[in-house]
Amino acid sequence: MTLQIEGLNVSIMGNRVLHDVSLRVSPGELVCLVGRNGAGKTTTFRSVMGFESIGCGEISWRGQVLNQLATHRIAAAGLGYTPEGSDVFGDLTVADNIALPTWTRNSNKSAKERIEAAYAIFPKLRSYAHRGGQQLSGGERKMVSIARALALDPELLLLDEAFEGLSPAILPTISNGLRSILDQGRSVLLAESNFYHLPRFADRLYVIERGAIIFEGTREQAEADPATMRVIKGVE
Repeated sequence: MTLQIEGLNVSIMGNRVLHDVSLRVSPGELVCLVGRNGAGKTTTFRSVMGFESIGCGEISWRGQVLNQLATHRIAAAGLGYTPEGSDVFGDLTVADNIALPTWTRNSNKSAKERIEAAYAIFPKLRSYAHRGGQQLSGGERKMVSIARALALDPELLLLDEAFEGLSPAILPTISNGLRSILDQGRSVLLAESNFYHLPRFADRLYVIERGAIIFEGTREQAEADPATMRVIKGVE
């Protein structure tokens, strides 16, 4: 269940956005892709999920090359994705938002089991099950978005800016949820612009700047590297 990205180059409207990006996520890992807004985190995620055309390089999942696959086939292969913004369907209830992926991917687990696994990450959502998506706070939408992706029963979950825009009060809930996702045997690739929001239990992190990976290592190694920390903090 390893995600491997090798030498990924992506251009958008003629402009090179990613430059030879390489990273990996092994089974059971929480790996963080850290960078300022516009550094290339979202483009990397969108490339993995088939939303962007790849100029060169290779993305593989469990040995299968994903480069030319349609997004729905990538999701069916076991990759879940929560985009930045955590959009939910406002006209659907929380329960319907979470149940939706069970209709779109076959799994050896029943729909009920998959929904229960999603609620197990954020039990508070049970009390909001009949609330409409338009009635949710930012933190509640974030939880619904992650739970909905989990109902797909993915082996790997890509979370784009899981902590962005949330009040300090909700940050521990999201962090604890990430720990619980790992405890379910899944892997997580997390994109984050705020270094100080990264969970302490992350296995490794990559720092991306101007579309290129400039650091790979642990959080402690990054903190001990002044040049890397200047980039993370946006100090030229």
